[in-house]
Amino acid sequence: MVAVQPIKSQSDYDALQTPSPHLQVLYFHAPWAEPCKQMSTVLEHLASTYEPDQQVSFHSVDAEELPEIAEEHDVEAVPFIALKKDSKIIDSISGGDAAKVRTVVEKHANPASDLRSAIPPQQTVTRPPPPEPKENPTVTNGIQAAATSAQSTSGAQPPAKNLSSYAPTSSDPPTAPAMSSAATNPSTQTQEDLNARLTDLVKAAPVMLFMKGTPSAPQCGFSRQLVSILRENNVRYGFFNILADDDVRQGLKTFSDWPTFPQLYMSGELVGGLDIVKEEIENDKAFFGEYRVSSGRNEGGPASAEAQKAPAVSA
Repeated sequence: MVAVQPIKSQSDYDALQTPSPHLQVLYFHAPWAEPCKQMSTVLEHLASTYEPDQQVSFHSVDAEELPEIAEEHDVEAVPFIALKKDSKIIDSISGGDAAKVRTVVEKHANPASDLRSAIPPQQTVTRPPPPEPKENPTVTNGIQAAATSAQSTSGAQPPAKNLSSYAPTSSDPPTAPAMSSAATNPSTQTQEDLNARLTDLVKAAPVMLFMKGTPSAPQCGFSRQLVSILRENNVRYGFFNILADDDVRQGLKTFSDWPTFPQLYMSGELVGGLDIVKEEIENDKAFFGEYRVSSGRNEGGPASAEAQKAPAVSA
């Protein structure tokens, strides 16, 4: 039977990146996430139902230990499962829905030949010939009855109207509500407007954290760790939940020339992500310097709404 194999390094992952029709099930987890404990049990049992010759393999990845792999698969929350064939993602499931995981894995694990054998042979259906039309019918449908009535009244059918040259006029009743460009394209924000907005956002507080989720409910382990670092260092900061605004999420990647989140800004300048912040602190214990609050009490955390310069950043 098949077992879930842990990927412990980038080289372990790279060894799997060879073109192959085999189905690879990548399971991203984090040790602190409670739903991952149940999902680990589910996947271990699911893997045990397959034999090695069924061309299905299961692999687990610690999303915090191997962040580059997690970012490559756009992992925003754990548990997260990616299904791959020929090194390409063919499906993914985010969350702890065990039934959905089983259904999706079984869908892609079954070879096409098995699916074809399960389909019954094509059935031949012989339709009866249509009834012969009756002469001088006395009972007709509504359309023919109306035409017959018109014939009996006028003695001949009225000529069909030629609509080939018809054009609507202002006196014609409307047939559908008019659609403005704003209705068909609700987002009218230009790139210039977005850049101006991002410029204001990164300066909304002396220390600004662009994260997945909120400090009280982070949606990824990297954001959670960076929030902890700011709190441990008594840093008062503003934050922005990039999951709530896709314009900011996508635009900030280009604006900052930094493709991943979280992102930390100080005095309007990009510091970087979690790894960069850790390195800066290791090299300089006073890295946050003037941005710290009272060192006598643990007062670090999100700044109050009044203390932040932009209402778009909540506390």
